[in-house]
Amino acid sequence: MRILSVVGARPQFVKVAPIAAAMEGRADHLIVHTGQHYDDLMSDVFFRDLGIPAPAVNLEVGSGSHGRQTGRMLEGLEREFERLSPDWVLVYGDTNSTVAAALAAVKLHLPVAHLEAGLRSFNRRMPEEHNRVLTDHAADLLFAPTRAAMAHLEREGLAERSRLVGDVMTDVLHRTRDRVLAESRLAPHGLPASGYYVATIHRPDNTDDPERLRAIVEALADLPLPVLLLAHPRLRSLAAQHGILLETGALRVSDPLSYPELVASVLHSAGVVTDSGGLQKEAFLLRVPTTTVRPETEWVETVDLGWNVLVNDPEQIAAAVSRPVPKATDAAPYGDGHAAEAVVDELLGEAR
Repeated sequence: MRILSVVGARPQFVKVAPIAAAMEGRADHLIVHTGQHYDDLMSDVFFRDLGIPAPAVNLEVGSGSHGRQTGRMLEGLEREFERLSPDWVLVYGDTNSTVAAALAAVKLHLPVAHLEAGLRSFNRRMPEEHNRVLTDHAADLLFAPTRAAMAHLEREGLAERSRLVGDVMTDVLHRTRDRVLAESRLAPHGLPASGYYVATIHRPDNTDDPERLRAIVEALADLPLPVLLLAHPRLRSLAAQHGILLETGALRVSDPLSYPELVASVLHSAGVVTDSGGLQKEAFLLRVPTTTVRPETEWVETVDLGWNVLVNDPEQIAAAVSRPVPKATDAAPYGDGHAAEAVVDELLGEAR
């Protein structure tokens, strides 16, 4: 059986790592890289550090508006799908690469499976929300990471094609955490353990309005501990465009980190401030308190269990970050670290 995994953005490279490992020796698994994220720090380093097989194809679409980028992906993916004739097209998450691959496959009558199905923020301003909803309703098989995601799919009439498998990010996070601990990796940039925060800010709702971005940067700069700001290229570009200085006050600006470095940074930190979906969950799995600069989250379990607080007003960031450490929990809402095996079993039609 031939299965094509279509990826294109940083979070998808992490998700494909355990899938590729679980496919080994069981299926002809090929990776198609759209090139949505294309520089070394956002792409190549993940393939190296996580031991992911090199892509069979890289479309190299690069950046661009949503319509232009998605259109270029559709054209390239249709060509490659016709050439490679897969039995399944496996798509990941909620990016432009996800919806483009799903649409290209559907038009060619190829079966589509969606990994990380059923997540909902119910914020229609987010491009990711449209991508994930459209993909779920186009796909033939839906792999849900949580019971909440399964409930969303059921309400939308998609229960029959949905499977609860757990979250593949948990698979790779557990392995990477164990590797970081075994290697005794230290906090980055000489920062003291538990003496700094990690921050990422990149979503349009937080970066496109210069006044809002300035307020968020000022709030981070005023925190009582150093703040390691992992600056996505989008953040750097918009901050420069708006005339906002990032290297100020408590802020220590860094390029995005490799995945093992990111895990080590979060593991040794006093807390995380982010608007990233994946980082909220990773911090929870590492039991690090998180403040999410958004009015909603797809990962509601992190909030329900007390490890994540939603803050939409930048003036409330400091109070949220300084809250007491949450009550310890052994809850495992994202699975047992074997989600990738369950996904491959389903694709191959093999009962567990």
